[in-house]
Amino acid sequence: MGGNQTSVTEFFLVGIPLSPRMQLLLFGLFSVFFAFTLLGNGVILGLISLDSKLHTPMYFFLSHLATVDIAYACNTVPQMLVNLLSPAQPMSFAGCLTQTFLFLTCGRTECFLLVVMSYDRYVAICLPLQYSTIMSWRVCDTLVMASWTSGILMTLVDMVLLLPLPFCGPQKVNHFFCEILAILKLACADTHLNEAVIVTGGVFMLLGPVSAILVSYGHILRAVLKIQSAEGRWKAFSTCSSHLCVVGLFYGTAIIMYVGPQHGDSQEQKKYLLLFHSLFNPMLNPLIYSLRNREVKAALRRRLGKGRPL
Repeated sequence: MGGNQTSVTEFFLVGIPLSPRMQLLLFGLFSVFFAFTLLGNGVILGLISLDSKLHTPMYFFLSHLATVDIAYACNTVPQMLVNLLSPAQPMSFAGCLTQTFLFLTCGRTECFLLVVMSYDRYVAICLPLQYSTIMSWRVCDTLVMASWTSGILMTLVDMVLLLPLPFCGPQKVNHFFCEILAILKLACADTHLNEAVIVTGGVFMLLGPVSAILVSYGHILRAVLKIQSAEGRWKAFSTCSSHLCVVGLFYGTAIIMYVGPQHGDSQEQKKYLLLFHSLFNPMLNPLIYSLRNREVKAALRRRLGKGRPL
């Protein structure tokens, strides 16, 4: 490519072409969703930090999931809100690539965290007598560090392949934020290698963890069915139901986005699906864990009963 041919210094995010009134309406709606995302995940983090009964591996992993969700939302939603108020507002080239890096890192880290959380539930239900030994705090720290490190390193591969590409126009990114596939369409070079790496990484990052989660829950289901009392079965299932709901929401949309076909009419549909994935998943996760988890609800009642802020 003969040196640095990048002449584009800023991008414009297309988003949704709407009337000014609709843009203002969506701005208000998305602002409320964003506030609920920060509030819900902040409450989860506060409860886990302040309530000693939640100082367990399960909630340690949940605190990192909440941290990822906050970072996920803060990376994409504010720029989305800016574009709704001022659609012609440009985004710098460096800022756009930074947003891409953070988005991919958060998404991939969440993939690994969900696998770790399923393994934690497997050990708790299938190997209860060995739980404290297997899931020691040292092991928990290692699993969390491995999740974050793997997410960052895998994203660096995509960024190393993306940075050398020349961008000489057009400048309009057909998306709500700087999504990597939308950016690749603007490159003035062959991007087949980049797309192949993204699809291969998508298969590894999504289908691999999903398979591991299914294996874990297969063992869990078999162990639960051996429990004699109905109360014991319900308690075991209730500890896993929240995680299963989050897994379904996250992987369902992510698999369609990055493992399905990357060309054709489905691209526009995937853009709106990723809007749901980016905006609603981080907001719904704390609601799922608070509404379907007795320990979280009990901790919230205790904190509210004491009249102290979270």
